[in-house]
Amino acid sequence: MRSLLRFFVSIGVVVLMAACHRTADDAQVRKAIAESAAAAEAGHAGDTVAALTDDFDGNTGQLDKPSLANLVRVTAIRGQTVHAVIGPVSVERRGDRRVATFTVTLAAGQGVLPDQAGVYRVDTGWRKDDGTWRCFTASWRRSL
Repeated sequence: MRSLLRFFVSIGVVVLMAACHRTADDAQVRKAIAESAAAAEAGHAGDTVAALTDDFDGNTGQLDKPSLANLVRVTAIRGQTVHAVIGPVSVERRGDRRVATFTVTLAAGQGVLPDQAGVYRVDTGWRKDDGTWRCFTASWRRSL
């Protein structure tokens, strides 16, 4: 009985070590979304777009990676602030890719994005590039 218990404990330890060694793909996507939002709020353009692929397409051509970085830079240079509150992120596996869906509430300081403030539903597509999950597409629409 003791050897059986020891066996199951050692299997449990190995499983826990393996789980700790590598972050789940879905968790990596969620983390990248949270880090991008925090970087945008802080006005750090490079960190905001770090999780995007070079061929990123936002809202079918409305926004690409350089445009988003420039938007964050201009906002920071003007001393304006944008606040993004990310709702729960749902990640769904689709073959070797992931689709992450969430809401984001945008609020801004005076003079920034007055027409764009509100709640949006965001759908993002992710693929693994060199072992790192990167967002290659996003679409959003105002939900409130």
